[in-house]
Amino acid sequence: MKKIEAIIRKSKFHDVKKALHNVEVNFFSYWDVTGVGNEKQGHVYRGISYSTAEIQRRFLSIVVNDDFVQPTIEAIIESGATDKVGDGKIFILPVEEAYRIRTGEKGGNSLN
Repeated sequence: MKKIEAIIRKSKFHDVKKALHNVEVNFFSYWDVTGVGNEKQGHVYRGISYSTAEIQRRFLSIVVNDDFVQPTIEAIIESGATDKVGDGKIFILPVEEAYRIRTGEKGGNSLN
């Protein structure tokens, strides 16, 4: 099992969520985060200049069986890319064990 952590643009969240459902990744957690990245240019909106040094993003936390890792990564990249600086990052971490609280089931079957 692997944990996939992805930081994506908030504007691409619904596209990424749909792409994950299309590859049968139907459960994940997410939350809004603020980070500092390479995107340092300022923007002007209605005549007011503002900095993008602190960037609003969405953080996804997904645990999948090993055979779902590559399809999950591809779904995130294909649906989350805008080809501009600031599209985000994906990190892959090992997961030693998982348990379903309701049944006590453990291992990869607890993810389904």
